[in-house]
Amino acid sequence: MFVRTYAGAIVGIDAAAVTVEVNIAGGGLGMYLVGLPDSAVKESEQRIRAAFENSGERMSGRKVVVSLAPADLRKEGASFDLPIAVGILAAMSRVNAETLAGTMFAGELSLDGTLKPVRGVLPMAVRAREEGLRRLVLPAANAAEAAVVEGVEVIGAGNLKEVIGLLNGEREMTPAVPADGEPFGAAGRYEEDFADVKGQTHVKRALEIAAAGGHNVLMIGAPGSGKTMLARRMPTILPPLSREEALETTKIHSVAGNMAAGGLLARRPFRAPHHTISQAALIGGGQSPRPGEVSLAHNGVLFLDELPEFGRSVLEVLRQPLEEKRVTVSRAKYSVEYPANFTLVAAMNPCPCGYYNHPAKECVCSPGSVHRYMSRISGPLMDRIDLHVEVTPVPAAELSAAAPGEPSAAVRERVVRAREVQAARFAGTEGVHTNAMMNAAMLREYCRPDAASAALLERAMERLSLSARAYDRILKVARTIADLAGRETIAAADVAEAINYRSLDRGNWGR
Repeated sequence: MFVRTYAGAIVGIDAAAVTVEVNIAGGGLGMYLVGLPDSAVKESEQRIRAAFENSGERMSGRKVVVSLAPADLRKEGASFDLPIAVGILAAMSRVNAETLAGTMFAGELSLDGTLKPVRGVLPMAVRAREEGLRRLVLPAANAAEAAVVEGVEVIGAGNLKEVIGLLNGEREMTPAVPADGEPFGAAGRYEEDFADVKGQTHVKRALEIAAAGGHNVLMIGAPGSGKTMLARRMPTILPPLSREEALETTKIHSVAGNMAAGGLLARRPFRAPHHTISQAALIGGGQSPRPGEVSLAHNGVLFLDELPEFGRSVLEVLRQPLEEKRVTVSRAKYSVEYPANFTLVAAMNPCPCGYYNHPAKECVCSPGSVHRYMSRISGPLMDRIDLHVEVTPVPAAELSAAAPGEPSAAVRERVVRAREVQAARFAGTEGVHTNAMMNAAMLREYCRPDAASAALLERAMERLSLSARAYDRILKVARTIADLAGRETIAAADVAEAINYRSLDRGNWGR
């Protein structure tokens, strides 16, 4: 007997519909899987046989051929266990084959028939809706995650027996609902707040500009000056996630298997990998490609603390995502693309001992060691960081002051207003949402410097030996400063402030 059902295969952060065709006929024994399955899919035969035996079923004694179409799309992971098992049962007339129509299945089978959670069910639910399927049956642990997709009935089952009962009409199961949590349009509740930060007014100003325009920022300062504290408060001043951003961000984390709670992510991601991270873990990839930290930080913040301690080759792979806001992982037979539109916030000490330019402590490093330390960050990478700001220790008098600083909510209001200006400016332009994402044509249209600003920029280029990329980034930052001030045109003061944030450029450090 021949039957057909549906499954989903993860491709990047999306899912492709897979037709699972099962044919049982005479003329042989055993189970044959075709359609470019990986090792985990091939091993499903043994899991399915054991699950059948422990669920009161038996595998057919005749030849079972399972085809996963399209045949040229690689199938990975254990999520194909359930659709293959259901297809075999339907071909054996153990479940009603008619009930498979319009249903997608996903789930890993334990040897006792229990359904284990799998990754990527959110993009599978989206694909099921796009394919016109009405129902998605998957493990109960994944149900709340997939239920955020409207237009698809999501059924969470605990084991194979429950699925058989559902398909035969012997068991009624209530469709899953999204997990309770913070609404995606809310700012989110954070334990950290800018009000906790004493002093550091100029650094908070730089972070506000970075948040308003999507700019990358590097903080340089002595140990204990507050770099990490400030960086961890960056998400608290970013605008709330829109529904589209929340769905795209959640899909990435679903594919990575980070959705234990289910539901849409309500907060912008904040990722802070350790400096021992590998290239594949940072950028994505591996034998079975998964999103890396740069993609997990999509629509949020990637914080790299102790920047010079990261491997040189690891840092250099950041060039593409910083420019193109996406990552392409290529293999011999296929390639996948992950979004990577994040704000980079980096922090580092000024020298190996950490006290170069410290107002109270003496630096014991030689000029050569300071230069070698700074040289761990290449010029091309430094060029892609818009704001370089020096973080100085806060005097004891300010630390003991009782008055709190400006709260994150007040800063976020200014950031949101500036983002609204940019949204109106780039309306109808695909892929450009903030000033940092402007291309050359947009730069000429929206960032025209007047005579005074142009002269100021020319002098800065000569004195600081800045590159053409740095020139463009200064104009983008100046555009953001003007947006925060509510000005339609860029003033010379905006350009001067933007130039000031290039003063810690690597080639000029210590002069």
